[in-house]
Amino acid sequence: METPFKNPALPLPERIDDLVSRLTLQEKIGQLMHDNAEIERLGIPAYNWWNEACHGVGRNGRATVFPQVIGLGATWNRDLIHRIASAISDEARAKHHAAVAAGKHGQYQGLTFWTPNINIFRDPRWGRGQETFGEDPFLTSELGVEMVRGLQGDHRDYLKVAACAKHYAVHSGPENESHSFDAKPTAKDMAETYLPAFEKLVRAGVEAVMGAYNRVYGEPACGSRRLLVDILRGQWGFKGHVVSDCGAIDDFHQYHGVTKNAAESAALAVRNGCDLNCGCTYNDLLVAVKEKLISETEIDLSLRRLLETKFRLGLFDPLASVPYSTIPLSVVECPAHRTLARQAAIESIVLLKNSASSLPLNPDLASVLIVGPTAANIGALLGNYYGASASLVTIMEGIVERVSDATRLKYRPGCPISQPGAPGINYTFPAADGSEVVIAVMGLDHTLEGEEGDAVASAVGGDRTTIELPENQRVFLKELRRHSKKLILILTGGSALAIPEEFDYCDAVLQVWYPGCEGGRAVADVLFGDVSPSGKLPITVPRQTADLPAFNDYSMENRTYRFGEKEPLFPFGFGLSYAQLKYGSLAFDQKTLRADQAVKIQTSLKNTSDRAVQETVQCYLVPPRTWPGAPKAVLVDFKKVSVPALETISVEFTLAAETFRQVDPSGKRVWVPGSYELVVGSASPTPRAQALGAPEPATGTILLIE
Repeated sequence: METPFKNPALPLPERIDDLVSRLTLQEKIGQLMHDNAEIERLGIPAYNWWNEACHGVGRNGRATVFPQVIGLGATWNRDLIHRIASAISDEARAKHHAAVAAGKHGQYQGLTFWTPNINIFRDPRWGRGQETFGEDPFLTSELGVEMVRGLQGDHRDYLKVAACAKHYAVHSGPENESHSFDAKPTAKDMAETYLPAFEKLVRAGVEAVMGAYNRVYGEPACGSRRLLVDILRGQWGFKGHVVSDCGAIDDFHQYHGVTKNAAESAALAVRNGCDLNCGCTYNDLLVAVKEKLISETEIDLSLRRLLETKFRLGLFDPLASVPYSTIPLSVVECPAHRTLARQAAIESIVLLKNSASSLPLNPDLASVLIVGPTAANIGALLGNYYGASASLVTIMEGIVERVSDATRLKYRPGCPISQPGAPGINYTFPAADGSEVVIAVMGLDHTLEGEEGDAVASAVGGDRTTIELPENQRVFLKELRRHSKKLILILTGGSALAIPEEFDYCDAVLQVWYPGCEGGRAVADVLFGDVSPSGKLPITVPRQTADLPAFNDYSMENRTYRFGEKEPLFPFGFGLSYAQLKYGSLAFDQKTLRADQAVKIQTSLKNTSDRAVQETVQCYLVPPRTWPGAPKAVLVDFKKVSVPALETISVEFTLAAETFRQVDPSGKRVWVPGSYELVVGSASPTPRAQALGAPEPATGTILLIE
């Protein structure tokens, strides 16, 4: 007779009850740690919960490497993110089943993926900001939801893979303080900035939530009753499982000092709803039970949540019952996925300057020099948490493929990526003297920013101490300008680069992030005009490091486009194209709004150029300035649209009255009557956007009444 927990025809609660009843306490505890040993007597295979899929299946051999997440954020394209996530989960399923068929159950070969990272990129020095969708809670929420839906699929009974919203909460550097820091944001900042994306993903059905290393209001995030019990499960109704960041439970007693030993730490975490330990601290739950710090019943509660995820992934079912088990290995880095990666990289590229229409370039150039430390740098394609592509097309290679065979092309590394005091003799400059165009590829790679241990050239745990270009690159680029007839600057990296001087003297500037396996071809597509750039900044780029508040201050005062006081170099949402666009006036279906109503707004977008383009139309709300701590503007919706050459299209948004609610000092969302401005345009509302070449936005006001 078949064991009940192995029978897919039985209701899921019955299957879970049966399996729990068959496990010893030690076996139960073993299931609460990320590396689950085989339970041979029950026919339960080993399983490792630790798997990565930040921008493609990570750390598990061959996979399509999509642009790093900050680049995906720059696409502002919901549908594209969904398609990428679906492609990633296809590859994940195929690779998992191939591994299991070969008898392998190791780390990075499972179906529980610790992505997406939906922390708010509040400070550009944070090395892991590249893993996020940027600085805005709404943009992060919208793209994060699409990532989750694409990963988890839409089957009624089975998850394609399990996604995980991380790191909950208030986690955004400094990296070298994260294990001991106590984040104490205001109640307003917590509700307005740090929690909305997590709530949105929970309500969208994300299967898992990962706790952060740091404390929040004195409680370690992975053992916080306030975060895990009151808010996550109480207010938001979360039904999935919670996993700790790796080693975070040990931090309770080793760094935070809230417990005395591992047994107390393990008991505190499980009692407050942290179900899965990335690490081995939960081994001490045996001690905790003996010392009556926790009961077996409480352990069973976490166990049931974890088993439910395993059952929903089909890990205990015959392959024939699991709808995703037949996805073939041929999908891994298949032509369609590489094409999608190229499209994503194209849409992520942000044109920051194009003086005298320096771009697009003619592919029949007489001569071109490609120069710079990230031009032929594979790390400048990858970012962090990456897979291993069988073909990584560097920016240099993409340009070489695209130019005419008659073009005289040279490549020079130019300067080291961050080495001070580089040698004075440099053969790059004579090569620049003799070239029609110089393309300088500068910026950052994965050695300079990322996670501690990965960003090996960072002296501060993967973060940056300054946001300017490395000094040796600045010195080199300034001299290169003297030798260049036309100088195109391409910036790589996952965070803001303050380049006020370089911006002034370069003829064109592109931000290309970490563009993935097809990055070089995507950059060439934009450089030579096969496609018009359509990326928009998901972050604000300050003018200088000195404009930033203290890195370890979690107040949102003077941060991001919503609360920043200093004029930025490049505003949030900014990005040019090769077309001239014009927004029409803003029309409303009503000029007053009550709490139970919605307002429809409409504008036109005219393309006066002979080139079809994509444009991200952004809708911002500007609250009454009389409201205490009112943000300067808030992104409330956006649409990426195609605008044919020499045509005008109509763009509409419908905003529920809930959109207009403000957050009071206690963290509550309240109805505040008054006059609200709505701004629809191609960047966040600031004169700087128009000074840089963005079209004038459409604006109007609406009155909220009692």
